[in-house]
Amino acid sequence: MSVNVEKRVDGPGSDEYAEQAWELKERIRSDEGVLKQRRRFFVDAYRRSKTHLLFLDEDLIAFASARRDGYILFLAVAPEARGEGLGKRLVAEVANDHGSVSCHARATNEEALAFYEHIGFEIERRIENYYEDGGDAYYLRLGEKSGLREKFSDLFRR
Repeated sequence: MSVNVEKRVDGPGSDEYAEQAWELKERIRSDEGVLKQRRRFFVDAYRRSKTHLLFLDEDLIAFASARRDGYILFLAVAPEARGEGLGKRLVAEVANDHGSVSCHARATNEEALAFYEHIGFEIERRIENYYEDGGDAYYLRLGEKSGLREKFSDLFRR
């Protein structure tokens, strides 16, 4: 699939693809019960971040929004596109811009936690009641103990 995938970017201040990103995020939220941000928060955070988007034809299939410090605010891959390396590709895009990459993941989201750990993120701490609904989160970081480029070079050779 990834041969036909086109990468686009919305830089800080741009929201050209925000509506499509919101729709993908909401589809995942509805089906899986994760990515529960409110619309206003999502749109404001999206506009302040750099968002890497992956399209198959004109359909958005994955995106990652990251702050200027390398913190990933949102990472979403359409369920039908998972297992193709798109999430890893998006994290690599963020890593190309930053010396360190970090994020939070819901403590009960085993799929997300397995993905992040597989690509080299380490859990730094658990935060109780992190989410508005009272859910706990893990704070994860990539890149502190060795260079991101080295980690991703190793990962893509597997």
